[in-house]
Amino acid sequence: MGIRKVKPITNALRQATFDDWLDITAVKPLKQLTVPKKKKGGRNMQGKITVRHQGGGAKQRVRLIDFKQDKFDIPATVKTIEYDPIRGARIALLYYRDGAKRYIIAPDGLKVGDAVMSSLQKQEIKIGIRLPLKYIPVGIEVHNVELVRGAGGKLARGAGNLVQVMAVDGDHVQLKLPSGEIRLVKGDCLATVGKVSNPDWRLISIGKAGRQRLLGIRPTVRGTAMNPVDHPHGGGEGKQSIGLKAPKNLWGKKVLGVPTRKPQPSDRLIIQRRKKRK
Repeated sequence: MGIRKVKPITNALRQATFDDWLDITAVKPLKQLTVPKKKKGGRNMQGKITVRHQGGGAKQRVRLIDFKQDKFDIPATVKTIEYDPIRGARIALLYYRDGAKRYIIAPDGLKVGDAVMSSLQKQEIKIGIRLPLKYIPVGIEVHNVELVRGAGGKLARGAGNLVQVMAVDGDHVQLKLPSGEIRLVKGDCLATVGKVSNPDWRLISIGKAGRQRLLGIRPTVRGTAMNPVDHPHGGGEGKQSIGLKAPKNLWGKKVLGVPTRKPQPSDRLIIQRRKKRK
């Protein structure tokens, strides 16, 4: 993927950048592998807004991605490389030798006509092959990594993400995650060789509010622009600082530097925590 600029005939287009779509080989998805996406507007089953700033947006169909890739030792051929409206990464349509068709997250560098395969045995390392971590050499970049054998890939599925195999430690493999965290994962868990496609996706500039609305993102009002009754940052004459020791959210809870992750049973497998934001 490349980033495309357009002639700045308006102030919004002066800042905006776009995808050049040069790596896309098919416009329409395989309909049998898609389902309609239902709009929720950030509301739960009671109709109450639990996630703010969501609503509207263009109609989308969800591509059914095969995160498990559990058709072992059956070669598949890449038929198309496609755009997925609900993720930044490209997806690849695979035609298996037995006639099955499935979508996967496309690794960076995968092309139409390439052969890929999932296997539980040791195989030659190449982009797109899916193997247990214990058979992947140290230093190789992988993505779509399982945390529990057979549960499907959970780690490194976003555009441009990768996990690096650091070392083998008995029944476990030491991995370095995109966040900087180093943790142990069972060697039987599967991972796909290569990094996720479309690494330049994060560099695209939206440029104007209208593109945000098409993505289903509604406007966000700054707390400092509100009244004191509406937000802890509100009030004051003219431009004011927040006037607090630390920023707070709408409900008065601290929002920066406060851990939000609940303790997990797998915390004992973490060797080094992720890097803290400055």
